[in-house]
Amino acid sequence: MTAPAQSKTSRAGRNLPAAIGVGVALGAGLIAVLALAPRVWFGVVAVAIAIATWEVAKRLREGEREVALIPLLVGGQAIIWCTWPWGLTGGLVAVGGTALAVLVWKLFAQGLTEAPREYTRDVSLSLLILAWLPLMAIFAVDMVQQEDGRYRVFTFLIVLVCSDVGGYAAGILFGKHPMVPAISPKKSWEGLGGSLVLATAGAVCCSIWLLDTHWWIGMVLGPVLVIVGTCGDLIESQIKRDLGIKDMGTMLPGHGGLMDRIDSLLPGAFITWAILTALM
Repeated sequence: MTAPAQSKTSRAGRNLPAAIGVGVALGAGLIAVLALAPRVWFGVVAVAIAIATWEVAKRLREGEREVALIPLLVGGQAIIWCTWPWGLTGGLVAVGGTALAVLVWKLFAQGLTEAPREYTRDVSLSLLILAWLPLMAIFAVDMVQQEDGRYRVFTFLIVLVCSDVGGYAAGILFGKHPMVPAISPKKSWEGLGGSLVLATAGAVCCSIWLLDTHWWIGMVLGPVLVIVGTCGDLIESQIKRDLGIKDMGTMLPGHGGLMDRIDSLLPGAFITWAILTALM
């Protein structure tokens, strides 16, 4: 009775048909948004950050760690939407305000007459979520407002998809040498090589045909995005290992939770913004 289910699971531990179907649907939706209404990207990112924040907070709560969920949810939205009229300045001011709200919220979480429990631990985890999710996300939304912004976001997404596809294919076909088995046993050096090759090729093509800039910018962007995206994935893997869980959620069949899908996108958005702003 279990053979059909097992046949759908790839060597990388995914339900491959479901993962491909979800990936295609998400990709098509993002292409439509960026091509037809780039400002809707703000709403897409805002919803994604809210869901991812809730997923992470829920998992932490299951591990008896209580973060300041309400300030993080409200502040996360303020951080994204303040970036629309006021750019990075507005977003960063909202980050500071949210950090202050987290500190005060946890201080009085048990009321005025009882001292807070595990204050340092829970505040530290709350600030980790703040830096990990909405702070990184403001670079994704600010990027769409720059000149040729939709093409910069397209580039960022295409390169990371190329990294994922190249790493997955090379890992399945040639993966024999684990890269960091203590954190993520399925990642291999061969997979990293596949990511570097395909992502760099994709970044060079995007530099020439989407961004209309120098090809060598893609030679910089591709490898850096692979390294940063891989680190983003490993960071989430280690947090999940600490919590004793496989996925942050179950929202996306074949992928896990939304946070499991955007773990490499968040730091990748910051790096893409930084490289393209500096070099173009």
